[in-house]
Amino acid sequence: MKKITSILRLLLLVTTLACYLQGNAKKIDIYELSLDQNLATPEIKNKLKDAVQDFQYKQAVELIKQNYEVELTRDNEVIIVTIPAERLFASNDTVLAATGPAALKPMLRYLKNPGFYKLLLVMHSDDTGSKAYTVRLTRSRVNAVYDWFDANGDVDYIVPYALGSNDPLNANDSMEKRRKNRRLEIYIVPNDVMLEQAKRGAININIIKKK
Repeated sequence: MKKITSILRLLLLVTTLACYLQGNAKKIDIYELSLDQNLATPEIKNKLKDAVQDFQYKQAVELIKQNYEVELTRDNEVIIVTIPAERLFASNDTVLAATGPAALKPMLRYLKNPGFYKLLLVMHSDDTGSKAYTVRLTRSRVNAVYDWFDANGDVDYIVPYALGSNDPLNANDSMEKRRKNRRLEIYIVPNDVMLEQAKRGAININIIKKK
């Protein structure tokens, strides 16, 4: 009898721990995660990888057709769209330029199905000015981009990051290289809704889960 009681207590403990962990998983706040953490999650299991990679490849091709600079990362699961800062802001300015909305508008389709994607907005600068200045500049700029999305779509799954001059594409030793370093990177990350669809065997961004 004591053995049965011990087993029951152990099962209760395991069940309680599982519920606790599950509850904590649901409470993860993407705004508290670093860029690397947000890029790494959610993890995609091997049996879903092919479907997700195929879908993301097709999305990348469509973006390339719209003349965006596009690459794939994280084992071809995450799309990176790079927009030159000059398309979004005047020199040293933090107010979205008149040309900015046209560059951002095609990204709205990735927000229309909440939870299908996470969008990470990562703003970069060249090394003109102090480190503190470049961080302030990129923070103000990425917040301006975030505010535009907030005014035009659902921002529950958008996370802004300001990296200043900390992650240049090139050495800042020419005007052209500096220009390329000034950029907005939009990481289009598969999220839970897409993975749920992949489990069911078909991914479709237009199928919105009913609440």
